[in-house]
Amino acid sequence: MVYDGILYGSITRLEPGHGFGFIKDDGGMDWFFVREDVRGERFENIWIGERVGFVIEKTKSGPRAADVHHEQVD
Repeated sequence: MVYDGILYGSITRLEPGHGFGFIKDDGGMDWFFVREDVRGERFENIWIGERVGFVIEKTKSGPRAADVHHEQVD
């Protein structure tokens, strides 16, 4: 299940060897994400500090960031 709306934040931690990372949204909440949730680029090409957009997905382990993508600047 995906909650409505796109959130924005910055990558704060990456664990490439384990295939996961964390995002801090603009409201200060931390969100876990996994390699398979990165859209449009390879997990190995994202970096700490990168601005991203994402949605929140409910999983059996709890909510996490999904559809993680580079934030588009107009």
